[in-house]
Amino acid sequence: MSVVEWKVAVGAEETTAVYEPGAGNNADLPLFVCAHGAGGSMSDRGMLATANALREQGIGVVRFNFLYKERSRGRPDPMPVLMETTAAVVARVREELSPERLVIGGRSMGGRAASMLAADGYAADGLLLLAYPLHPAGHPEKLRDAHLAKIRMPVLAFSGTRDPLCTPELMERALQTVTAPWDMRWIDGADHSFHVLKSSGTNDEAVMDALAASSAAWLAQLPTHE
Repeated sequence: MSVVEWKVAVGAEETTAVYEPGAGNNADLPLFVCAHGAGGSMSDRGMLATANALREQGIGVVRFNFLYKERSRGRPDPMPVLMETTAAVVARVREELSPERLVIGGRSMGGRAASMLAADGYAADGLLLLAYPLHPAGHPEKLRDAHLAKIRMPVLAFSGTRDPLCTPELMERALQTVTAPWDMRWIDGADHSFHVLKSSGTNDEAVMDALAASSAAWLAQLPTHE
């Protein structure tokens, strides 16, 4: 199957979603519904780099816009609307593609919305978080961790050690209350956008390729449905 675009109803509004199959159309790996961050869109540079790297590893990816971005509004939607939009896109994906396994998640705010769904008991096979925003920039006292302990599905989370929205110390402390199988991966020297300094000895493309390869290995070991 080639690239497919859908218009997805979300209440009285609608948004755009795009499905791109993984390289080789690898049906063995779960499909990933990937939500964008607060300042981005489904077609921003970071989202495209992420999707392309994952697809090279055989992972099918669905990208979509939240309603505020679809309508070119500046302020992100309230969290309940972000969650509703994610759920509506997942429902459309299941209707159109009937994937055997499906993982939700995304970058920053998009991943947070998916994690809120997971905490509410939403049915998915896993949660893939890319730069989870544990707290607003400059406000480490305002932790967004109260719901994490309610998550029951497997989680793979990537964050950079230079991320001002998620320091390793605070995240490791927050995870002490989590009982779900949570695999936390720290990208040395990366910031919230997974950008690394030239002095690190690596580059952004290599970081993303490694993230995608690790994601594929994790996805491959998720339980299959009998």
